Amino acid sequence: MKEPLVSIIIRSFNEAWALRETLSMLPVQDYKNWELIVIDSGSTDGSDALIRGALPRHFIQIAPADYNPARVMNLGMELAHSDYGIFLNADATPLDGGWLRPLAMALRPMRVAAVFGRQIPRPDCHAVYAHDYERCFGPKRESVRWPHFFSMASSGIRKDIWARRGFDERFRYSEDDEYTRWCRAEGYEVHYCPESVAIHSHNYTPAQAYQRAFGEARALAAVWDGAPGRVNWVRTVALGWLNDLRRDLAFCTRNGRLGELGHAAHIRWQQRRARLAGFRAGMAQRLVPGQDDSALEPLTVRTGC
Repeated sequence: MKEPLVSIIIRSFNEAWALRETLSMLPVQDYKNWELIVIDSGSTDGSDALIRGALPRHFIQIAPADYNPARVMNLGMELAHSDYGIFLNADATPLDGGWLRPLAMALRPMRVAAVFGRQIPRPDCHAVYAHDYERCFGPKRESVRWPHFFSMASSGIRKDIWARRGFDERFRYSEDDEYTRWCRAEGYEVHYCPESVAIHSHNYTPAQAYQRAFGEARALAAVWDGAPGRVNWVRTVALGWLNDLRRDLAFCTRNGRLGELGHAAHIRWQQRRARLAGFRAGMAQRLVPGQDDSALEPLTVRTGC
């Protein structure tokens, strides 16, 4: 029996350095029945030639200013001809030919709304971020004990469930977290597929680490149902930073990377400060993050292959 069609949806922006490897890994997948949809946010680094060379079924180009992650993912799902959307970041390169099958097969049960695969960091990944990937995706991952965790970089969702309520386009951060929380609240299942492995990591600068943590914390405030006072300077910043440092020390010692501990401490301090500031900003407004007129106007798109 022919395997069901799946739609691989890639978002890209000036990531030709990674697209070369990512796109080349798709034809070698042992799951053969797939179509490719790429939405590019105005790349100027030659990405368009690489994408066209991969012969996507749909190649959408939008202006950089029009990029909204939730909106782009909804657009990808609207274009999909299949019942299953498989999301892959342009810089998330499948490790081998067995990346796609576990995600596609895990989505077959009707009660499974979303799945996500394992991610391993690139060789040049800084210790502080490599540690995060171990905590989220490693063999003894801590994320299994967290109230909720999901990563869209290498993942999949069922279209019939998405059709009930897609990604909230008012979110500019953590839209995947918010969507899968909704799925679980509706009684659907979200599964982790460690057999599906992609190479993916970022070496954020301190400023970028602050911005990302601020946005994620502001998004968290929009769905927060606990006591706001639980997020405070002592617990979130001071004690949280010390706990981060303790874990990073153990990681750096275990992996022979003690020389990076100072950098890790600086990044964690920025993240902790940002989490408190972002959460307070979100709670003060109690508005969905990213809500503004420009974010809700129609996308300007150009199509072609």
